[in-house]
Amino acid sequence: MDVSFAVWAMTIVGLCALIAVDFFVGGRKPHEVSIKEAGIWTSVWIALAVAFGLGLLALGETQASGEFFAGFVTEKSLSVDNLFVFVLIMAKFAVPTIYQQRVLMVGVLIALVLRAGFIAAGAAIVSTFSWVFFIFGGFLIWTAWKLIQEARADEEEEAYEENRFLKLVERRVPSTDKYHGTKLFIRENGVRLMTPMLIVMLAIGTTDVLFALDSIPAIFGLTQDPYIVFTANAFALMGLRQLYFLIGGLLKKLVHLSYGLSVILGFIGVKLVLHALHEAGVHVPVISIPVSLGVICAVLVVTTVTSLYASKKLGVETPEQAEAKDAQESDDVKR
Repeated sequence: MDVSFAVWAMTIVGLCALIAVDFFVGGRKPHEVSIKEAGIWTSVWIALAVAFGLGLLALGETQASGEFFAGFVTEKSLSVDNLFVFVLIMAKFAVPTIYQQRVLMVGVLIALVLRAGFIAAGAAIVSTFSWVFFIFGGFLIWTAWKLIQEARADEEEEAYEENRFLKLVERRVPSTDKYHGTKLFIRENGVRLMTPMLIVMLAIGTTDVLFALDSIPAIFGLTQDPYIVFTANAFALMGLRQLYFLIGGLLKKLVHLSYGLSVILGFIGVKLVLHALHEAGVHVPVISIPVSLGVICAVLVVTTVTSLYASKKLGVETPEQAEAKDAQESDDVKR
């Protein structure tokens, strides 16, 4: 897809406008996000992504439209895995509920900027060295196997550990351990101090870089168009904040998510290797975008259905169910 500088500029301005609307309408005032509000905004972001994909189709960019939808679905499914870590980060820094949406909003914006850098670097490498698809494909297959091994190990949930960047910032910049609303810095006794609000925002944004190491090669396995890669990532990430509140309580029920993501990553890894062989002149079958999109959607549907069935059989409770159960037991004791 031939994208001019003007189209890039309009796209970025449009995305910035959508982010501004999201902030001023839904995220300007700190508050506890309800399931209803999260559901509405999640639907809005998905609808915008669908409209963008259909817009490409209406402009005659059939291949680009298919690549966008395949990339968006893949990035969205992989981003769900981010939410597990986001929950740990929120618990680690004891972020008050009313401030969590602000943390996620800024953290996701940081992640989007960092991913843009990864995408630019990836596009430059892919356009110059075709053999890099062998590396991307092998890495994704290895990551898929690692996910399966971790899922089969059935280890207990680990605590979040700060990365080196955060530890460096905390050592070099004076800080306070108390939240002061949504302020990032405060001044006490003439000293400018960093608040935990800024630290947790950086934690969300920089932690996403680790996930980008998987997701960026994965989407380059579906399309080599930087414009499609960027827009698919942007739409997938910008709705992540609302998705956190919408399915946060259901995360523990997605017991087969790791298996599903491993299948998707493994499938794309094989697709990348086949593409690399094809580029090298070897006659091998090439997996089309419609087939890729069908496989990805089928895996997600099967994973979700089997996860809900398994969690129901095991009696896995969401935090809301556990809270309601505790309240009921407390009432019973009082009676």
